[in-house]
Amino acid sequence: MRCDLHVHTIHSGMCTVPVARHFCRESYNTPAAVYEKLKLCGMDLVTITDHDSIDAAESLRQHPDFFLSEEATCRMPSGREVHIGIYGITERQHIEIQRRRDDFYSLLGYVNEQRLLFSINHLLSALTGPRDASDFIWFESVFPCMETQNGAMPARSNRLAADLAARMGKSPIGGSDAHTMRGVGSAFTIAPGARNRDEFLQAIRAGKGIVQGESGGFSNLTCDVWSICAGMMKESPWTAALAPLLAAVPAVILVNCLVEALFAKTWFDRIISVRKEGFSASWDTEKVSA
Repeated sequence: MRCDLHVHTIHSGMCTVPVARHFCRESYNTPAAVYEKLKLCGMDLVTITDHDSIDAAESLRQHPDFFLSEEATCRMPSGREVHIGIYGITERQHIEIQRRRDDFYSLLGYVNEQRLLFSINHLLSALTGPRDASDFIWFESVFPCMETQNGAMPARSNRLAADLAARMGKSPIGGSDAHTMRGVGSAFTIAPGARNRDEFLQAIRAGKGIVQGESGGFSNLTCDVWSICAGMMKESPWTAALAPLLAAVPAVILVNCLVEALFAKTWFDRIISVRKEGFSASWDTEKVSA
């Protein structure tokens, strides 16, 4: 069975870009359109991982191959922000996850108590801001899965994430991280031999998942930003006055790609360097502080 384990809809809320967060959404994909595209892409199971929301379920719960998941925005003990994919949840579990997401210890205790499958998403990305060395100690010591194939991340970032996950003995997870219809289903996870959702998630937890699909890049990300802006202008026609600013999008995306590449390589090298010294999950954080 195959499933795109990281995909967004209009229910992911507003974007995090300063100023634009007041009028531009993270995604303008409708849940129904995402479901149809995923099925056309050959997905046997369908889930939506909106940011801190399960509202997409209202229009998809009638499908027997749909299951509930979310991407929770969590605050680490270091104060840094991370995105955690949590899969196969119930509405009640969603409420508890949201109640605890700013208390990492409470959230970690809850997802383990409920035996939920969870992963650290875009492992080596600056998307959620700066990283702290202690974050990677937690990633290695308590997370069962790491996202190693993200359809919006550069190929090199995905390769480094896969290398790091393998060294740490983590189960790989893949998903498109699609915020536009173009990318939906472009990356996914396969669980050979699984016959239903429970067997699929069990296989992933056991490290039997296989990630496949595309990575992101300059051209894809540029097209995605333009697509999101088009959705914004359709929803709020007055924002069409901002259209001249779209000419700057390629330059902004180019800078972002360079930042992502530097961030991924820098942290990967630091982590590997410390692990070679034998510190593993009890690193001397002074050696790798950002």
